[in-house]
Amino acid sequence: MPVATETTNGSKDPDAPSEGAGAANSGGRSSGGMMRSSAVMAAGTMVSRVTGFVRTIVLAAALGTQLLGDAYNTANTIPFVINDLLIGGLMASVIVPFLVRRRKRDADGGTATENRLFTGAVLLLFVITAAAIAAAELLIRLYAGEFAPAQAETSIYLARFLLAQIFFVGLSGLISAMLNTRDKFGAPVWAPVLNNLVIISVGALFLWIAGPGRTPETVTQGELTLLGLGTSCGMALQTVVLLGSLWRAGFRWRPRLDLRGSGLGEALRTAGWMMLYTLMTQVGFLITTNIATRAGVASVRSGEAVGAGITAYNYAYQLFQLPYAIIAVSLITVLLPQMSGFAADGRWDEVRSGFSRTLRVSALILVPLGLALALYAVQLSILVFARGNTSAADAQNIGTVLAAMALGLVPFTIFQLMLRVFYALGDTRTPALISIANVAVHGALAVTAYLVLPPDQVVVGVAAGFMASFLSGLLIAGAILSRRLGGLDGRRIFGTLLRLHLAAVPSIAAGVGVLWFFTDRFGEGLATNLGAPVTGCAVGALLFVLFAKLLRVRELSSVVELVRARVSRRG
Repeated sequence: MPVATETTNGSKDPDAPSEGAGAANSGGRSSGGMMRSSAVMAAGTMVSRVTGFVRTIVLAAALGTQLLGDAYNTANTIPFVINDLLIGGLMASVIVPFLVRRRKRDADGGTATENRLFTGAVLLLFVITAAAIAAAELLIRLYAGEFAPAQAETSIYLARFLLAQIFFVGLSGLISAMLNTRDKFGAPVWAPVLNNLVIISVGALFLWIAGPGRTPETVTQGELTLLGLGTSCGMALQTVVLLGSLWRAGFRWRPRLDLRGSGLGEALRTAGWMMLYTLMTQVGFLITTNIATRAGVASVRSGEAVGAGITAYNYAYQLFQLPYAIIAVSLITVLLPQMSGFAADGRWDEVRSGFSRTLRVSALILVPLGLALALYAVQLSILVFARGNTSAADAQNIGTVLAAMALGLVPFTIFQLMLRVFYALGDTRTPALISIANVAVHGALAVTAYLVLPPDQVVVGVAAGFMASFLSGLLIAGAILSRRLGGLDGRRIFGTLLRLHLAAVPSIAAGVGVLWFFTDRFGEGLATNLGAPVTGCAVGALLFVLFAKLLRVRELSSVVELVRARVSRRG
């Protein structure tokens, strides 16, 4: 799981007034303003994720999903893991609420605090990045202990370039947080597009130079340098673009390390619990990576001609993230500064209302989309990935992993939203303690999958265990939040989720029928892989809207009215 959920490959946004105004206004924005900001974010996020999706396709074609692909993906995931562990996890949970409070309360609108924070982050990230590059071999051995000698050597060489991304990923996260507190929701979703375009170019150039069939034994040092250096340059370009946006928003960096009285100490004490939370998620990821890489090597050794390691898992996860990132992250990112403002003023009813509204609007799209994604996961994965060095069998395995993940899309989203409520309340202790239960469930099911499933199916069991951990987590988190906020609008939320799932039943039945028809009529080829999902989703969408209306799903009417208002305004 490229951990950090929405942060691993994505970003946030910008667009704002003067110093301090964003934070002051964020607490009082109307739901219409929130929806408009979310719509802007969704558009940018969609372009970012689509180009990220193309990037994944190009890398899959260039590297495949077997040993070389696993070597690259392991090395390229570690920078994000380290960033999440030491820096990234603090952004949503500590930094955004902290900056919102300081911009509201400080006489200078939080300018001094931001300069201190930016200076400290630059120095800390530089030290962490240098230490990680020096420890590249140790890190690869930690996450991929079963790599064959040539595969390990390849991954270590790549890591020495790719670990430089720690500095740029961490700085991008901080800049995005500073832009969000200014109510600027634009640049952080568009900047990753440039990063994706650079990596697409690097992957295509690698495939053109190296050709098909490269393995850890046959790939050259020059080709690996192209991959490693090119990938890191993409992230550096993203950071430069974000920095330019922050400059246009009025931020002028004046280095300062006078931390006394800055309030950072209090924030970092709060961050101690967040560090535990992030540590637990990384323990879960360490389990996932080791089990998946071992399964991938075992699958090749047993003669299975299919990629069944961490690359298959990561590619499935990136497909799984698309609907969540486009729909839920857009709403959540706008909601966090608002909820932080409401919580600072003790307006618990507004916090509860914001949570309920965001969950229900997200579920309106994610419930049918998650079920459709599970149904057509194999066809979609073959259509997307089966080219270049990735065979149809490799892609089919990615699809099976994706199907297991897609069934957990709604619990995953609800849990992520609940975490944001805790963060807005200034509470990082409870999420940290809940994460222990999450990792216990995920780890136990992942180890069980490794022990009982054949090597080429282990990653499917790991994915299912990962999703199950969020179901257990949301049950615990929901009970705690309900007591703390005097309820979570649970009756309305449960009623909406129930009606949405009931409305999706005819759509799923029609989708199964469409898939059977295409498979029976055309076999397992392009016509089925393309035609069945397109036809099934078109028919399913119409049926879902019809039955959602019959079941009186109010959120459908709200969204339709918003769209009508925007269209009539433009007309």
